Amino acid sequence: MKAEKQTRRTYTEDFKRDAVALVTEQGYKVTEAARSLGIGDNLLRRWKQGFEDDVTGKSLNTDEREELKRLRKENRNLRMEKEILKKASQYFAKEMK
Repeated sequence: MKAEKQTRRTYTEDFKRDAVALVTEQGYKVTEAARSLGIGDNLLRRWKQGFEDDVTGKSLNTDEREELKRLRKENRNLRMEKEILKKASQYFAKEMK
């Protein structure tokens, strides 16, 4: 028997928003909405939680993630530079005595 490779289905952002709207705005239960759309109820719950996190600010958008990454790198560099300057000042303080 040859096993068939399953491919993951991808959904557009509009589809996800409409699916979540069935639950949040039209009063469907998650299981009912998921069944009618032919998707898993856990998937719909994840989408719903993701949209709620976006609204409440719990998750970061792409720009914020990039900025955070840049700032962390800059912070690492500044700490390293500070450490180098600290060691250099200690060295020169000893030399002056």
